[in-house]
Order: sequence, then C-alpha cells, then structure tokens
Amino acid sequence: MGQYLPVVAMLVLAVVFAILSFAASKLLAPRRPSAAKSSPYECGIVPSQEPPERFPVRFYLVAMIFIVFDIEIIFMYPYAVIYRDLGAFGLVEVLTFAIAVFASFVYLIANGALDWGPAKRLGRRDPQMSATRTTTSTVRRVGLEGRPAGDEEVAA
Repeated sequence: MGQYLPVVAMLVLAVVFAILSFAASKLLAPRRPSAAKSSPYECGIVPSQEPPERFPVRFYLVAMIFIVFDIEIIFMYPYAVIYRDLGAFGLVEVLTFAIAVFASFVYLIANGALDWGPAKRLGRRDPQMSATRTTTSTVRRVGLEGRPAGDEEVAA
C-alpha cells in the first residue's frame, strides 16, 4: 500500500486544487453584468439576428474523425523514433492499433458519416429527389434582408 501513497496524495491534491480554484473564482470574481458582456462576440461583428439553423451532426462527426486520425498520427511518431528497439512486438502493436482505427473508419463510412448529399436509395422512387426540385426551390436564402430585389438572382 505504501507504493500507492504518492499517487493517492497527488490525486487528493488535484481534487483539492480544483475545488479551491472553483471556490475562489466564485467568491473573488467581480460581478458587474452588462448588456455588452452578455452579448456574443464574434470577430467584432454584433449579430443582428439569431443563426438560421444549427450545424448538422455530420459536421461534428467529420471533426471527430479528423481528431481520431490526428491522434493516430501522434501515436505513430514515438514508434517511428524507436522502431528498431521495439522489434516485432512494436510492429504487432502498431499494426493492431492501425487496424482498430481503420476498422472504426470503415464503420463510419458504412453508416454514412461522410455522406453529405441527399440519401441515395436504389430501386425506389424518392419524392425528395424529383426533377422538379432545384436549388431555387430547396435552398433557403439567408441574409437577404435589406438588399434590393435584383441581388437575389446574382446570389443564386
């Protein structure tokens, strides 16, 4: 049990530090709310309206796939530095890791995580994919308030 004492002490210190940091922040932080402080800040532009819609979930899935592959590359660097010292054991471990990441990538592709277009159903007529649907009838134009009527055709 004595060998775990430094680890337990470090965990206790980390928890105490976190609790004290939150408590000090609540007690010592100045509280002078104003309209300017509570408004969102985006590159100095004051938003005049709410965003038209939320980001689709697929956007976040692609971001998470990107992070997974970043992590895979980060784990490949130490192996590349000392691959001679690791020998066959290191090769097997790196291949196991790469196969696991590749299998998860294949799973994501099979479930359509990277399909951004309309759903393609073979053998069935889909009413959403009719010839009468065009970009002018389906794409909602955002941010056209205050513009002259002639600018809408240019934006399309």
